[in-house]
Amino acid sequence: MPLSDRDRALLVFEAESVVAPGRRRSGAKEEAIRAELGMPPARYYQLLGRLIDTADALEFDPMLVRRLRRMRDEREAVRAARVTRSASS
Repeated sequence: MPLSDRDRALLVFEAESVVAPGRRRSGAKEEAIRAELGMPPARYYQLLGRLIDTADALEFDPMLVRRLRRMRDEREAVRAARVTRSASS
């Protein structure tokens, strides 16, 4: 299924955030998500998380999608290591 306008908008927004993170101050990204995309940040991240697992998103912006997948996998690995450490204590 081809990307919707909303899907493309999410990827473009995130690409701008990743490429120029200093452009926005802390907390400003969440404000920009509400203002520019008209949705709560939690919903944005939910949709983006699902979107980066699609072949269409990978085709649209391969570097961004691979980077986001790698970042997500690293966060999950850190979380899993924390859980393992606390379970063995």
